[in-house]
Amino acid sequence: MAAGAPMGEGSASNIYRGNSLKLMLPAWAMIGVFLLAPVAMMAIYSFLTKEFRGGVIWQFSTAAYDQFFFNRGLFGDEPPTIEWTYIGIFWRSIWQAGVATIACLLIGFPTAWFIATRDAKTRSVWLFLVTVPYWVNLLIRTVSMKFLIRDTGPLNEFLLWSGTISEPLGLINTNFAVQLGLFYSYLPFMVLPIYAAVERYDFALSEAAADLYAGVWTTLRLVILPEVKPGIVAGCILVFVPSLGAFLAPDLLGGAKTFMIGSLIEEQFKGAAGNWPFGAAASTILLTIVMAVLLVYARNQNRGA
Repeated sequence: MAAGAPMGEGSASNIYRGNSLKLMLPAWAMIGVFLLAPVAMMAIYSFLTKEFRGGVIWQFSTAAYDQFFFNRGLFGDEPPTIEWTYIGIFWRSIWQAGVATIACLLIGFPTAWFIATRDAKTRSVWLFLVTVPYWVNLLIRTVSMKFLIRDTGPLNEFLLWSGTISEPLGLINTNFAVQLGLFYSYLPFMVLPIYAAVERYDFALSEAAADLYAGVWTTLRLVILPEVKPGIVAGCILVFVPSLGAFLAPDLLGGAKTFMIGSLIEEQFKGAAGNWPFGAAASTILLTIVMAVLLVYARNQNRGA
């Protein structure tokens, strides 16, 4: 031991050496049981055969993927053509999730900036106000939103009473209602990461830009946004990914024309008429798309670093 070194310093610095794998076992066990095992089960089920009364037959088959991508006619004996129905549902889901993400960003960024620039005493109060509605179950909040915007709901009743409109707005069962539900459900997932990034932002950079005669929009575009970009990207991912697979908002606020991939997957596991292999195949395709996007982003980030 080096002269003058505190007693036990050498042993303290090496206390975890050789035990890292043992210390990681609980975390790996949790990941394996609650993440890898369900994903593996879903992938396996997607290659099984549908049982007539629901469930699966343990017989290998690619019929679920074939059903998703190809249309072979009513009896399955016609030449295959591309099945645009499910591809269209996927595209609609991506579009709906994208619109909801943009809406959350447009509202979430100024909200996060406002909260981060308050004094320390009131900052926690504003964060509390942002998060307190989300202490309530998502189902209850979505049903409440449906009650609020229905034809005889408080919103239409107020607009009719004030003379703003002459007849109720048909908001239910529209794309707008679905986007509103997604926006309301996941807005804090955008606000909180951006708030964390803005809180670490050095406001002296904005002052320096102003001293160099940079305008507000120039400072925002060239100084602020590059600095808080990690928070913006994290918020967009946290909103887009759950919005892509959401089924409560499309089911309760939308209709047949707003059917999304989450609703499609849910339908396959309900009742005896469900198609478990097809639902698992749709889930696997959705997971593959999300993972591909995240891997591309992570690779670009590593290159940028």
